[in-house]
Amino acid sequence: MFRGAGTIVNILAILLGSGLGIFFGSRFTDRTRTLVTDALGVITLISAADAIKRIWDFQFLAQVPRGWTTLGTLLALVLGAIIGSSLRLEDRLEQFGLRLKGTFGNHERGSFIEGFMAASLLFAIGPLAILGSISDGMGLGTQQLALKSSLDFFASIAFASTFGWGVLASIIPVAIYQFAWTGIGFGLGNIMQPYQVDAMTVAGGVLLFGISLRLLGIKQMRVGDLLPAIFIAPLVALVAHSFI
Repeated sequence: MFRGAGTIVNILAILLGSGLGIFFGSRFTDRTRTLVTDALGVITLISAADAIKRIWDFQFLAQVPRGWTTLGTLLALVLGAIIGSSLRLEDRLEQFGLRLKGTFGNHERGSFIEGFMAASLLFAIGPLAILGSISDGMGLGTQQLALKSSLDFFASIAFASTFGWGVLASIIPVAIYQFAWTGIGFGLGNIMQPYQVDAMTVAGGVLLFGISLRLLGIKQMRVGDLLPAIFIAPLVALVAHSFI
């Protein structure tokens, strides 16, 4: 298969799953949709825990100074929050979502922006998105992205049944994100060490945790403003590994 095929399959899986969720979601009662949203919040929380648990991974702990798996994550989040809030990333994401909503039309079911942001983060964050895209770019196969596609397919059905078109619109940032990593894999090869991928995954897990709080109606964290932390985390890990 050609390079980038894995991401194309992934996008098609999300597109198909979202379409099924949108079509069948209209048959759900408000009570059912609320329950589905709560279930999605719990599942997102589990996904966050699965990502954050890498902070205790033996190989990650062995590559950075003691305590820096946690401290490095905190530093990345603080720096990310400063940069993200200065750039008003959350507001820009909402404006982008509103423009897309205007393109697709107004829909009463669910929240377009919540669905867009939650699905974008859920589908893009994680080792499969990064490593799978890099492997695809290096011509090493699409097995990881094939696995991710199957998971995203079922997740998109569940999300779209509640949030509607916002989930389908998430294919735009997911495509940009994964094709970028595919390009990096094609041009530069495997540029990150495993511990740097772990650092990025942990930071992403914290953002997923914030999304789960929003879905469960516990706290409306400005998760969009924390997005730079995902890219700062591997740099912090590299500095800790090399100089501390």
